Amino acid sequence: MLLRSLLRRAAVAATATAAGGGVGVGARATTGRADPPAALASLLVASRSYAKAKGGGKPAGATSNRGKVRAKDPRGVASEEGAAGEFEGGGGGAGGGDDLDVDLDEWKAMLPEGLPAGMMKEFQETRRCAVMVRESFLDLRDNFRRIVDPAIAAKRKDAKRQIVLDGPRSCGKSIALAMLVHWARTEGWLVFYVPQGKDWSHGGFFYRNTYNDLFDTPIQAAKILQDFLKYNENRLQQLPCQIFEPIPLGEGAGVGMMKGADTVEMPEGSTLYDLIQTGITHSHASVGVVVRLRKELSLVKDVPVLFAIDQYNSWFTFSEFQEPVTVRSCRPIHAKELTMVNAYRPMLHNDMMVGAFSHSTAVGKLRQDLPDVPSDARVMFPRYTVNEAETVCHYYMRQKIIKRENFSEEKWKKIYYLSNGNGSEMRWLAAFI
Repeated sequence: MLLRSLLRRAAVAATATAAGGGVGVGARATTGRADPPAALASLLVASRSYAKAKGGGKPAGATSNRGKVRAKDPRGVASEEGAAGEFEGGGGGAGGGDDLDVDLDEWKAMLPEGLPAGMMKEFQETRRCAVMVRESFLDLRDNFRRIVDPAIAAKRKDAKRQIVLDGPRSCGKSIALAMLVHWARTEGWLVFYVPQGKDWSHGGFFYRNTYNDLFDTPIQAAKILQDFLKYNENRLQQLPCQIFEPIPLGEGAGVGMMKGADTVEMPEGSTLYDLIQTGITHSHASVGVVVRLRKELSLVKDVPVLFAIDQYNSWFTFSEFQEPVTVRSCRPIHAKELTMVNAYRPMLHNDMMVGAFSHSTAVGKLRQDLPDVPSDARVMFPRYTVNEAETVCHYYMRQKIIKRENFSEEKWKKIYYLSNGNGSEMRWLAAFI
């Protein structure tokens, strides 16, 4: 409508100039080609400014740099490790408390197993894909980097190979774990990532395995193998199998036991890719392949291997399954009685492994000393510090969750102390400033 009214005004002004200016027809045709009327020139300027305002101040052909941010880690230069690290796409690059844009499609490709629900909710409510690189995440990343880098490991001997992330609800444990997985895969590591450990003990079929007296869950096993193959397919084709003992077969999903065979053997020269394809193709072997994969990954020396388990606390309580005892009663089955959980839960080994507790799953409070977990493995993940809360509130103001005219230091400190540094509560309270 604005552009139409401008065109109408320009036409009226041009007619008035032609009628009252005392210029002949021939002269008007000659000068019209050389210099457009002043009203038409002002129309062009106004239309360009209107288009620029409508397009957010960017030309039509401009490309956004979102997701292409490249930041240098200040720790990589100033820290005693001395390894200058760069990270693209957000997750390990900026200093603690800085927000960094991420490319959502790139993150979904890097973590095809799934992104944390808290991260997706943050993206949705702020209408922008960005993560804050916190000091606590940098400590977690540097811990495992010291293990892999010989130069750094010689200077620092306090690195932990097994870590359990604990802390208050919605303090960022799952997001930090996902960022660690993203960083490790960017560095070329082989990461076994489980974003929802609770699914291992909930849903699907379960059968008692007659060989080990544990319970198999073939549906979950097939999904685990498919998810692990999505990102690591090329790398797994290059890693040979090192264990050639027969793999026991169990009951398939809804098809019972296989007739005429109780084991399957991998031929000589097989790779880990062939092993996983065997478990995906044959439902009877899926659980046995997942257990064998755990042993094979612990023998890999060509590339760093990391086990990252979210909702790790759900493996220390009862599952959803129940075993009939009498006609009228059932016995609840503990998660440790499941074959796959029994193989992946222990941390008493030399492999790099990190598990994150999820208090959003209503598992309940666990005791301090967990079975098959080192006594010093538990690390308390902190809430937001004052500096991180300030960064978050300024970010919410830029995203218009907080109105700029209502923003003040006193008000953002109020919501920080009201929420006690809880990230999700701060995001909810920010709208009330």
